[in-house]
Amino acid sequence: MMISAPDSAARQVLGRRQTVPDELSSSPAQECFARNLYFDRSHDIDAAKLLPGEYFVCTRDMLLVTVLGSCVAACIRDARLGIGGMNHFMLPDSEAAQTEAKGARYGTYAMEVLINHLLKLGARREHLEAKVFGGGNVLPGLVQANVGSKNAAFVESFLKIENIRIVARDLEDIFPRKVYFFPANGKVLVKRLRTANNGTVAEREIEYRRRLTNAPESGEVELFG
Repeated sequence: MMISAPDSAARQVLGRRQTVPDELSSSPAQECFARNLYFDRSHDIDAAKLLPGEYFVCTRDMLLVTVLGSCVAACIRDARLGIGGMNHFMLPDSEAAQTEAKGARYGTYAMEVLINHLLKLGARREHLEAKVFGGGNVLPGLVQANVGSKNAAFVESFLKIENIRIVARDLEDIFPRKVYFFPANGKVLVKRLRTANNGTVAEREIEYRRRLTNAPESGEVELFG
C-alpha cells in the first residue's frame, strides 16, 4: 500500500496548511493517511478514525480515535504548538521477519513517517512528547508469539533512542483498548474493552498481519529536524 495525499474531504478537515509531504507520498510502506473522517457528536468535534496501518496528523483542534488489540499507537505532539498526530501499527511476527530485522525496520518506518510529517508542519523535535498505548496480548495465534509485548517494547525503545519523552503509557495486559487523542491539548482518553473476544479488532488485526507478512520491505525514511 502506498502513502497517498489526503483526498478533498480530508483536505477540508485538515485545513489549507495540511498536506502529506511529497517524499512520503511515493514511499513504499504499509502506513497510509487515515481517510475515515467524521463529526464526533459526543465530543462535538471533527474526528478521524485510524485503522491498522494508518496515521493522521492535524494542526487544529480535532479528535483522533483508534481501537487497539496487539497493535500499538503512538500519540505524538509538539507541546508548544499543539500540532500532533497518531499512528497505529504492528511489527511483523513471522520468525523470518524477526530474524532479518524486517520487523524493526518496519516499526521504525511507521514511527518516522509520523514524526517527519509533524516536523514538516513546523513541530520542533525538542518540544515533542509522546503517549503510547496498546500491545495487549489479546488475539488468538499471537499470544504465544508475544506480539503485543514486542510491539510495546519496540515503541518505548524507539522513543527513548530518539529522545522523545513519554509522558503517559498504557501498554500490554490482556485487553483491547479504544483510544481518544486530542492533539491540540494533549488529552487522551482510554477505554479498556473488557472482553478479549472482540471480533472486529481481531479481524482487522489478523488481516493487517497478513498484509505485513506478504508486503515488500519498506523504503528508508530518514529523520530530520
